[in-house]
Amino acid sequence: MTPIPFVFQNTKSGKKETFLPKDNSNVTIYSCGPTVYNFAHIGNIRSFLFVDVLRRALLLGGYKLNQSMNITDIDDKIINESIKQKVSIEEFTKPWTEAFFKDLESLHVQKLEHYPKATESIEDMVGLVETLKTNGLVYEKEGNLYFSIQKFSRYGELSKIDVSGMKSGARYDADEYTKDDVRDFVLWKNQKTEQEKCWHTRIGTGRPGWHLECSAMIRKVYGSGVDIHTGGIDLLFPHHENEAAQSMGAYPNEEFVGTWLHCEHLLVDGEKMSKSKGNFYTLRDILEKGYDPNSIRYHLISSHYRSKLNFSLNKLEESKVAMDRIQNTIYRVLEAGQLWDKVPKRFENGNFTVPELQNLNLEFIYSLADDLNVPKALATVFELVRIVNQYLDTKGNEAEDTFLLESMQLFYKINELFAVFQFKKQIQSLDGISEDWILEQIEKRKNAKQNKDFLNADRIRKELEEKGILLADTKEGIITWKKAQ
Repeated sequence: MTPIPFVFQNTKSGKKETFLPKDNSNVTIYSCGPTVYNFAHIGNIRSFLFVDVLRRALLLGGYKLNQSMNITDIDDKIINESIKQKVSIEEFTKPWTEAFFKDLESLHVQKLEHYPKATESIEDMVGLVETLKTNGLVYEKEGNLYFSIQKFSRYGELSKIDVSGMKSGARYDADEYTKDDVRDFVLWKNQKTEQEKCWHTRIGTGRPGWHLECSAMIRKVYGSGVDIHTGGIDLLFPHHENEAAQSMGAYPNEEFVGTWLHCEHLLVDGEKMSKSKGNFYTLRDILEKGYDPNSIRYHLISSHYRSKLNFSLNKLEESKVAMDRIQNTIYRVLEAGQLWDKVPKRFENGNFTVPELQNLNLEFIYSLADDLNVPKALATVFELVRIVNQYLDTKGNEAEDTFLLESMQLFYKINELFAVFQFKKQIQSLDGISEDWILEQIEKRKNAKQNKDFLNADRIRKELEEKGILLADTKEGIITWKKAQ
């Protein structure tokens, strides 16, 4: 299929632009990944889910992807903690790297093509520094190698920072930067102590600076620049600015990044997340409170990536209600058409014959093509829910197979993005009670109510409650159940 044209808000230009990958339908993407010294907090998780939404949307749009996310397994925090625990940095980072991938798996994040590690890319970093040296952009001080910002005229183009009046030779060695620092940044750090992890290389004994890592790993994976580079807005300056300076300084005749996309901050209960405020959450913290991973995913991707997301536990509950509304409609269509195992999982665009469904299909995909407008796409989903329920309420047992099948095809397609909905009967045992028996009782209760036999309907509800099964009647006329806590 011919890919659908996408439009993205390019940080580099500050405006929406038609997305034009270098190789037509083949897209290269690099995303800043985790620094593996602890569990990822939900602000990080939102950024990683944004990458997943971007990936899934482009795949739905007909593109082929070659995507990378780096693993930063060497920085000051990692070195200090490994020294404190008297283990190698590889031993220290291994469980945190595994925890990162487990978090992504629990949220149904698709696997990317590449996950380069900083510790496995040292030779590439050394080569990049040598090229920068040749181009006259590097100087040495006390064994450390620095990038000279004043010798690179394009510094500040990405973040729009004003570097006028900056003093030459002002340096900042740490991997932690504040927003207002405009200083020459370290490319290679000299070894400070015998305990500190180091590499013996052509440019000296030491380790790379944080900014150098991403530039080198992009070069390692792709041999040049990429179509899209993503990250949290907090990385725009200085990390991405310095990354761009290194790459363009080393290879001035190549385009480093075509489109820069930045995900906005996540707030918790309206405030910046902070341990001191008691509103700091990792994904594990929320799961331990009993919240469903699907609700977390749905909540974190339902806002536009360029809007601040106000996270709260109450909003997770609201997300669960919204998800249940969609899920109940899916179950209703599956049951009405007996489609539990009959619907293919992938579709081409434009293969709908029911006009209303065809229009909703196009609205859904073109909402995503408009700078990943997930809120607008969700509005399309709820319009689909309304139309389908209204149709089933009217037609009942006379529902047409074509409408049911195409409705389910569209729900499947929608789930290619959201990845939170179920399309199979969930047969499970609840203290010896099968789900089939529960559904049978629900159907009997429904018939009793329709026949105005309210006494029998109440009896069935009470019998279910005694067995720990709670019923809920939705405004769409669907009856859902759950096991009492």
